[in-house]
Amino acid sequence: MTDSTADTDAEDLLTVRDLVRCAVSRFNAAGISYGYGTETALDEAAFLILEALHLPIDDLAPWLDARLTRAERRHVLHLIEARVTTRMPAPYLVGRAYIQGVPFAVDPRVIIPRSFIGELLFRTDLIGPDGALIGDVGGVERVLDLCTGSGCLAILAAHVFPNAMIDAVELSADAAEVAAYNIANSGFADRITLFRGDLFAPVAGAHYDLILTNPPYVDAEGMANLPPEAAHEPHLALDGGADGLDIVRRILAEAPAHLALSGALMCEVGRGRPALEAAFPDLPLFWLDTETSEGEVFWLRAEDFTPATTRGRLP
Repeated sequence: MTDSTADTDAEDLLTVRDLVRCAVSRFNAAGISYGYGTETALDEAAFLILEALHLPIDDLAPWLDARLTRAERRHVLHLIEARVTTRMPAPYLVGRAYIQGVPFAVDPRVIIPRSFIGELLFRTDLIGPDGALIGDVGGVERVLDLCTGSGCLAILAAHVFPNAMIDAVELSADAAEVAAYNIANSGFADRITLFRGDLFAPVAGAHYDLILTNPPYVDAEGMANLPPEAAHEPHLALDGGADGLDIVRRILAEAPAHLALSGALMCEVGRGRPALEAAFPDLPLFWLDTETSEGEVFWLRAEDFTPATTRGRLP
């Protein structure tokens, strides 16, 4: 969008409602892809506009008829144009993403936080006084977040488990810088320790009540067909090898040595369930569904791991 075009549109589009309508029309016409915190053109427009205006993103309605200044309108219109022409995901454009209402700083050094594990951690039917997986959140003393990326799961775990000391591990130096920023500003810096390194290597000898991980799990076919938006994310955070399980296999092989006797592993694998079940037919995987996913996260207790179950098969 040229400055002159932005000036003309800024004169015609006066309210938040006007800008939302404009954004939805542009997004639909351009056929952009979603899945980076939003699932529809309307949700994408609402997030982008409200965040750009530093307004609460949980409810668009109160702001629809608010008239904006000319500078605000120009700013929003440039973001709408950038979303369409560059296919940059909206969280990168505004520098922020949310899980369970918790904000995280993001930029192209790190994958945009969107793990289903975030929802599962806040599911009281799974984790809480009557939780099917963890009943005593106060009894969880040590948590590990592997492939922490932005640090989001480590920070969410600090919200859920009030007595836990949490280790977060990230291989990428760039992503670790973003995680360090988020942890420092989370209010939980005294309970979260960030390590840079490859999976369990930086925490050798440590044992955990809970291991959380959202590792790279996109298979070769998926990598070849990613939408343009994904080109802005770090390749390292997405690529899981031929069948998507390169990192998952390593985690399954090494996790037993780092779980407490009553510990458990929660791992996201995306659409890798069929490949994982074929590769580990003897592993008693317990699959967890969310509001928008089925069978993309599994749960394993320490007692479920045996040499036979973790041997696995090659792709």
